[in-house]
Amino acid sequence: MSLATELLRKHEHNIASLTLIPSDGGCFEVTVNDQLIYSKLATGRHAEAGEVLGLIEKLI
Repeated sequence: MSLATELLRKHEHNIASLTLIPSDGGCFEVTVNDQLIYSKLATGRHAEAGEVLGLIEKLI
């Protein structure tokens, strides 16, 4: 299941909008309300299963 699908299923009542912006070069960044909460570029690795969802849930 994709991160977007997981977020919408679990938190659809909290999400006013969700935007996916395609990128190249291995860029994977997640922002919530203009706050960067995960960056593959900064960590040098892809997020583990549930990692980004956990970071988002801390904010909401």
